Amino acid sequence: MSAESTYAIGLGCDRGVALQTVREAVRAALAEAGASPGQVRAAASITLKRDEAALLALAEEYGWPLRFYEAGELAAVPVPHPSATVLHHTGTPSVSEAAALLAAGPGTPMTALVVEKHKHRGADGRHATVSIARKEP
Repeated sequence: MSAESTYAIGLGCDRGVALQTVREAVRAALAEAGASPGQVRAAASITLKRDEAALLALAEEYGWPLRFYEAGELAAVPVPHPSATVLHHTGTPSVSEAAALLAAGPGTPMTALVVEKHKHRGADGRHATVSIARKEP
């Protein structure tokens, strides 16, 4: 990836996830993309996570604007890995992939995903999922 590229990160997680678990997931996904935290221009999740302490703390730590989308907005985005489990719990088949694509800009295609659905289980036993989309210039 070129140093010129910028990215949007989509975040999903279990309720009450530890900041360290989300941080580890994000670092691993960024490494997979060959990107650095400084290249991230936006982070996003579902409105259900608006009060999730680990997501808020991570965005503040990195200085990323954090956006939240309604389940219906996320559900309207075509993604490579929809999940019936995620749909059951959130009302949308995708949180991290759809949020990354929406945060990357209107009409960003599925092909902009450079990390599709990086899942991580932390030492706290909780899960975080990170997707990364290349933002259109």
